[in-house]
Amino acid sequence: MTDIAAEDHGDRVILRHAGRDLAHYVYRPTDVRLESPRPYLSPLHTLGGSLVSLFRPHDHVWHKGIAWSLPVVGDENFWGGPTYVRGEGYVQLPNNGIQAHVGFASLDGGDEARIVQTLDWVTEPGELVFTEARAIGARILDDTSWLLTFETRMRNATERAIAIGSPTTRGRDNAGYGGLFWRGPRSFTGGAILSPAGEGGEELRGSRAPWMGFRGRHDGTDLESTVLMVDSPSNAAHLPEWFARTEQFACLCPAPFFSTERRVGPGETMTERYGVVIADGGLSADAAGAVAARVAALLAQRAGGDE
Repeated sequence: MTDIAAEDHGDRVILRHAGRDLAHYVYRPTDVRLESPRPYLSPLHTLGGSLVSLFRPHDHVWHKGIAWSLPVVGDENFWGGPTYVRGEGYVQLPNNGIQAHVGFASLDGGDEARIVQTLDWVTEPGELVFTEARAIGARILDDTSWLLTFETRMRNATERAIAIGSPTTRGRDNAGYGGLFWRGPRSFTGGAILSPAGEGGEELRGSRAPWMGFRGRHDGTDLESTVLMVDSPSNAAHLPEWFARTEQFACLCPAPFFSTERRVGPGETMTERYGVVIADGGLSADAAGAVAARVAALLAQRAGGDE
């Protein structure tokens, strides 16, 4: 059985398979303004039921499972918390924007569950800066893994160009986070980062690759799980630089604006696509690469269908 149910509970859509929750997509968050309220996927589970996400960790309360989070949108912050200011460091400013749910164009379960949503990006002072069409999909890959897909089309709703960047583009070295960001369980700290170059650690942060993965161990068991993120070949920044950490905490982010800002003109639409594989068991780098190739082909096929 490969069907995945998509159940709307009023504030979240729960993706379920074979009687187990795979993910909660919370589209009406109750976060305070400081955390730049936005939809997120948390909790996230493997097919076997292992938890592979962390919600509101005390060190960064704006980290929430997997979320499309951007710290530098012009002068606005859609990431949460303070903003990095060149020459001053992190400063808490009145610039924490929100990604507001507008509605669902469709919401379907089946062999591939699909959530198609519209959102408004609104600054703290109340200006609409982007409108977004977002599509989230979920399908079973095999007996031990499932695939989450994420597609976004962000249209500049203003009459000026907006530069999207990161703390690195504003002066902080090797801190190019921003994009589709995953924060892993606390027990994953010290786990292995996987890449086409093999297994490694913090030294992989900032490197370019079509995919990266993270293998971690769960508390109280001998079980391991793997989270694998794949950048679509159609993305403008492919091959992206990656924000990946393991020493202080587990995270992955294919960061399209890591070291170079992207200007989105008035009325222009920016499109990004990603695949996230959530697997029971500890994959090797070679095994992860084979799965990533399969996912990249799927993403490329979808991008081709839009042409």
